Amino acid sequence: MAEGTGRILVVDDNRMNRIKLSRSLENQGYVVGLAEGGQQALDMLNQDVFDVVLLDIIMPEMDGFQVLEKIKCDPNLRDIPVIVISALDETESAVRCIEMGAEDYLPKSFDPVLLRARLGASLQKKRLRDLEKAYLEQEMTLRQNEKLATIGRLSAGMAHELNNPSAAASRGAKNIALILPELLQAYVQLIEKNLKDEQLNRLLELDSMAAEKVRNPINIDPMTRSDLEAELEEWLGSMSVDNSWDVAPKLVKLGLDESELEGKFSVYDRSQFPAVIQWLNCTCEIYRISTDISRTTGRISDIVNALKVYTFLDQAPVQSVDINTGLDSTLTILKSKLNGIAVKRDYEKSLPKIEAYGSELNQVWTNLIENAIEALNESGEIRLITRLEGDWVLVAVEDTGPGIPGDIQSKIFDPFYTTKPVGQGTGLGLNISHNIITQKHRGRIEVESQPGKTRFEVWLPLSREMNIPGI
Repeated sequence: MAEGTGRILVVDDNRMNRIKLSRSLENQGYVVGLAEGGQQALDMLNQDVFDVVLLDIIMPEMDGFQVLEKIKCDPNLRDIPVIVISALDETESAVRCIEMGAEDYLPKSFDPVLLRARLGASLQKKRLRDLEKAYLEQEMTLRQNEKLATIGRLSAGMAHELNNPSAAASRGAKNIALILPELLQAYVQLIEKNLKDEQLNRLLELDSMAAEKVRNPINIDPMTRSDLEAELEEWLGSMSVDNSWDVAPKLVKLGLDESELEGKFSVYDRSQFPAVIQWLNCTCEIYRISTDISRTTGRISDIVNALKVYTFLDQAPVQSVDINTGLDSTLTILKSKLNGIAVKRDYEKSLPKIEAYGSELNQVWTNLIENAIEALNESGEIRLITRLEGDWVLVAVEDTGPGIPGDIQSKIFDPFYTTKPVGQGTGLGLNISHNIITQKHRGRIEVESQPGKTRFEVWLPLSREMNIPGI
């Protein structure tokens, strides 16, 4: 702001003082507002925009000290520079005004040249504060926009991650509803067979066996499985089981073969055999489907918990953060993007928690891991490393991609710099990550890259109160 530009509010109960000051300021090119009392000054400040206030101390009803206090206590007014001009040429008054937040203090009568210099300095400071405030507001807006963009990118993956297990659980519930009538029919048939105590006890053994087989299935190669299914189907058919073609594959899948079934079913006669097989088949299916439902709903629970950790919902901005857990939750969120990519976790198990902005750190991990995923193009390895190094926590994200060319490594943290095609990147991810680490956490972020290995290192202080050199 050049000299002679700006809006000045003159606050003085003496009319001649107001006129004298206003004419002098207007001759210098300033726009001047006049207030004859404290309350009028506060009303004008709340209704209009002023760059500097020239404030008298001795005024009726509300003196300058009271006006200054109200200005500095108002979030909307406290950044306006206040220069006190008073007939009280006392050191105590000057000190009191400065301690209350006044920009300067001039006794009456003042040297006009000195006022011009002090006014120019105050306007310059106001301009710099306004620029800093605008920059911070812009940075907050950009950071929020990038965070929303990150959430947008992740939402599609989350929909996919949640849809698959929820659809599987829904199918399982429908299949159980279809099998239950068959199981009931098998029970009715067994009741009609008037089973003996030994045979009933064997049913309990078969039930326990079915549950164990479902919990611990065995892997069988396709060729062997096909042969076992054919053999079992033929044997079941010879034992008058009508749907042997449907039952045989299910029993083989659990690791049951002809010899094992012959031993288990030796207590039953030929007329009882089909009913017992039907009951065993339905029982195994119920256990298998319920296990699948438990597994898929567990997956949904894992995703929801990961989202809660990722966003740090219902927690204060600064929390005690477990870095390893934050990395794991980020991997869970990004799982749908890791096709063909191996992930190796090399965590320090005894890593202490740190006081940090948890959700913002997870935004950093997302940016770094997403960049590694894109560099690998569905083939390669990502390595996540955590270490305690003295008073610092080190987090490293490595990938085996093609690397970052040396001539652009110094630019990757610059705002809006991106090597991605138009529309595919904002150029803000690494810049915002850099600001989160260096400004909000008083840490540092570094990169080393060559073909076959790119490594981003994030260094975070254990304590937010650490005396960090150079900061």
